[in-house]
Amino acid sequence: MESISPAVAEAAAKPVTDVVVTVRDVHRHYGAVHAVNGVDLEIGRGELFGLIGHNGAGKSTLFKMMLGLIPMTRGEIRIDGQSVSGGAFRSVRRAVGYLPENVVLYDNLTGLETLRFFSRLKAAPLSDCMAALERVGLADAARRRVREYSKGMRQRLGFAQALLGTPRILFLDEPTTGLDPEAIRDFYAILRSLKADGVTMILTSHILAEIQERVDRLAIMAAGRIQALGTVQALREQMDLPLWFDIRIATEHFETVRNVLGHLPISAIEAQDGLISVQCQRDSKMAVIQALAALNGTMRDLHVREPSLEDVFFGFSD
Repeated sequence: MESISPAVAEAAAKPVTDVVVTVRDVHRHYGAVHAVNGVDLEIGRGELFGLIGHNGAGKSTLFKMMLGLIPMTRGEIRIDGQSVSGGAFRSVRRAVGYLPENVVLYDNLTGLETLRFFSRLKAAPLSDCMAALERVGLADAARRRVREYSKGMRQRLGFAQALLGTPRILFLDEPTTGLDPEAIRDFYAILRSLKADGVTMILTSHILAEIQERVDRLAIMAAGRIQALGTVQALREQMDLPLWFDIRIATEHFETVRNVLGHLPISAIEAQDGLISVQCQRDSKMAVIQALAALNGTMRDLHVREPSLEDVFFGFSD
């Protein structure tokens, strides 16, 4: 068995309060293929949790097991205290919303008819349907046939379906697929509102720049295992990736900056069009700042670039 990465071990040592989702030593095997291979995870109430990984990493399989849609080969999953394998999970499931990666809807129904159909399946009030459409910006298209909807409108209709019944837990698999920038902004505004109400949300996304400042914590999956777990900033620090300082300064002072930083362990210095970019390791950050402070107002601007979530992701998953 592969050893657990230090990032996973450190995150596992920090208890999650008011746990809503518990995953213990979960496996899912398809013959010789171990799609999920020993996952442990806890997600707290009101948490916006990200699950990222390459295609085939095991994300969707783990999602489906947490929803009780496919059985585990081994392990235990509890949602709101109930095992997904037990009979009592049926009542819990009514408080769970799910937006699948590929939304399949009935083309001949209107948007409102579609929500009424799902509302009956969930035993949710039919009166909630129009409110859900309004919430996702589809009120004006409520009585149009779904076949007339664009891809983004279908995605929003799928999201409205997931919101029926005032769910306490939401599973969102690639939820912004097909959405334009305005719709993505509105989508995350809804998630912030739900989070304020204590709703727990687990989402997957391949658009890492979109989620890096929005999730509370995330897990990086590869080869059916969780390779890293924690906040984006904690994972940046665990990877110890270098930082960049972008220094806006008059061209005649370039050599001054080079001289001030020359004695420090700088990885790279690049200069172009009034901008000097300096790369250093994280443990040299304060020394660089102190050296730049000695320039006595020569700098016009300073920006520190942290590693992106994409940098972190490739560091853990490659």
